[in-house]
Amino acid sequence: MLWLRTVVFTILVPGTEFVLVPLVVVHLDLGPRTELGPVRYLGLVPLLVGLVMILRCFADFVHRGRGTPAIYDPPRELVVAGLYRYVRNPQYVGVVLVLVGEALLTEMFVLFGYAALMAIGYHLFVRYYEEPTLRRLFGEPYARYREDVPRWLPRWPG
Repeated sequence: MLWLRTVVFTILVPGTEFVLVPLVVVHLDLGPRTELGPVRYLGLVPLLVGLVMILRCFADFVHRGRGTPAIYDPPRELVVAGLYRYVRNPQYVGVVLVLVGEALLTEMFVLFGYAALMAIGYHLFVRYYEEPTLRRLFGEPYARYREDVPRWLPRWPG
């Protein structure tokens, strides 16, 4: 049942964020285009990396956290394995990577702005809602996790 709820959430939320909105932008040809030529195909790298990150995070939420990525159906256990060993918010990083990849592939300048806007929105959501909520739910283990693992970018070894 967790997988089904995760699939429904994925269609509704990430599906809207990185499928529906970019499709509307491209279809309506909103804003100027950049001229990247063949370089635009480098957008496949962040797009595919982002998709893999999102899917891995969702799988960890179901298997390890016994919950879903949905705010209304969160994991019951603190997930600190997989990509969560390196950054506290890898699924949001994954979505922004997908959006940057789409911006490159479509050469739509406005999608770069959309990716930046989403990154800012995620930061505010994490900082002012998600972190306080996780602190209340998981207490000391989450506090230790916050000290050990950076919010957005992994630490360089050494």
